Amino acid sequence: MQVPKRKSGKYTNLKTDPHITQAKFDELKNILEKLKKVSRPRAIEESKRLAEMGDFSENAAYSMAKGRLRAINEQILELQDQLKNARIINLDKNIETVQLGHKVTIATEGKQKTYLILGSAETNPTKGIISHHSPIGSALMGRSIGDKVKIQQADKAVEYEIVNIE
Repeated sequence: MQVPKRKSGKYTNLKTDPHITQAKFDELKNILEKLKKVSRPRAIEESKRLAEMGDFSENAAYSMAKGRLRAINEQILELQDQLKNARIINLDKNIETVQLGHKVTIATEGKQKTYLILGSAETNPTKGIISHHSPIGSALMGRSIGDKVKIQQADKAVEYEIVNIE
């Protein structure tokens, strides 16, 4: 079954990044199971209970319950699709070049920053987790210790040097 795509706009047809860690995969599986075993049955029961109240045209609570059930079903379809297409990030023992799952320390102007490079679904820039599609992440991919990369920011280009790969 295909996942419905109802939102229109700039990002409508973009596919989600399939690269996730095993921990994220397990978390998504747990959420899916909870939706299937707890949330959906509750929503079905609520819809049934409200349907017994009579006229659907004036039963706003029934309409809202059906809407919640539709949202849960849509979320289940999206999670199933995401899990089906997931590619687990296996930490490569080769730390010669930057790859998905590696921690990279870079230096610029005497300051050092460490980033963990993962898929787009797990990014959290405030914690130093960036996507391999981000400007810094994509510039670092495939590079080695000692390599310098230039990243164009809004007002200037910044040069970073790769100090360490873990």
